[in-house]
Amino acid sequence: MVQYQQTRFDASFAALSDATRRGILEQLVRSDASITDLAEKFDMTLTGMKKHVAVLEQAGLVATQKVGRVRTCKLGRRTLEEEAAWIERYRRLWAARFDELDNIIEELKRKEKADGRKKR
Repeated sequence: MVQYQQTRFDASFAALSDATRRGILEQLVRSDASITDLAEKFDMTLTGMKKHVAVLEQAGLVATQKVGRVRTCKLGRRTLEEEAAWIERYRRLWAARFDELDNIIEELKRKEKADGRKKR
């Protein structure tokens, strides 16, 4: 199971690593769009947009449907809850480390201040 989750994380983070793909997701939150519409919005060729959509589709973040000559994109069924939980674990870990560092710095400042008073 860990390998499956890691593979999904890799696909999700790879998909989200590109600003254009994040923009596509933001656009699809508002409404479904054809690949042509997305390509125009992002000032990109159809081929380039198809490649971006394919990466998002592979990660399960976008679903496409072809009707005639038009391929429409919409948000996929997969959410990013597991990825968000993974990030949150590390956010908490780093927050705790920084809090501890703040405590150490405050203690050093108190000692320095106390030592300064003793020398006078």
